[in-house]
Amino acid sequence: AQMNILITGGTGFVGSYLVDVLLEEGHQITALGRSSRHPREGAPGFTFISADTTQPGAWQEAAAESHACINLAGASIFQRWTSRTKGIIRDSRVLTTRNLVAALDGERRPFLFSASGVGYYGDQGDKTLTEASGPGDDFLARLGIEWEAEAETARHKGARVAIGRLGVVLHQAGGAMAKMLPPFRLGLGGPLGSGSQYFPWIHLDDLVAAIRFLMANEACEGIFNFCAPEAVTNRTLARMLGRALNRPAFMPAPAFVMKAALGEFSSVLLGSQKAPPERLLASGFEFRYATLEQALGAIIKA
Repeated sequence: AQMNILITGGTGFVGSYLVDVLLEEGHQITALGRSSRHPREGAPGFTFISADTTQPGAWQEAAAESHACINLAGASIFQRWTSRTKGIIRDSRVLTTRNLVAALDGERRPFLFSASGVGYYGDQGDKTLTEASGPGDDFLARLGIEWEAEAETARHKGARVAIGRLGVVLHQAGGAMAKMLPPFRLGLGGPLGSGSQYFPWIHLDDLVAAIRFLMANEACEGIFNFCAPEAVTNRTLARMLGRALNRPAFMPAPAFVMKAALGEFSSVLLGSQKAPPERLLASGFEFRYATLEQALGAIIKA
């Protein structure tokens, strides 16, 4: 059935890809973003609203008219964390979510998918983290707690709420891969820190398919780990990426060098989350890229 779907963060790496997929399905899409333009402007069934969603505004009327809202807004965490950038990272997520929920029309009983991150769990070594596992206490964990709490309040408005704790999103078009491939292509890639930390990942196609799956399945709500079923360590990731590119991949990046270069952000790359997608699998979702080999094969070939 055709739906009115609102997407925050609609100009981002995940959002712009999701816009394309949903437009092809024939939905009416309203995308929100900070950019002044959107590449799909002018496409039938598509509206772009340039807005700062951390502020209430006219954009909220579009949220009130939506059957489903997909909340992906958030400033990139791939940057040095100063107190200023941390404020921007937090506000872009927490305030956007608060304003979005405030705008929902309870009469419609809308569906809200809100992104979160596996950073919610903090660094938990090789412990298996289910959706019921408790949070960590570093910056990203505290952010996750606050961000998810804002999304959960939509239940009071009669919304069906699903929260996806995203792993690192892999795709040839951008995101982490765009940063990882160049050094590996030069033979300068390798494990980060000890390399024994788990690297939670999901292919972009599976992320988008999982959002659509949750949207379509009325029984699905609550927290979902958005990570592929195969847990790999950072060392395994480096070795497989090197093999896929036919390049050596043994240039380790020692933890102290990364901390010096990246500051607190290095915790994202040195921390460990082994977060299997138990609830997605239990709900009947099937991954197209369940193993890292399948995902890297598709990415490198493209």
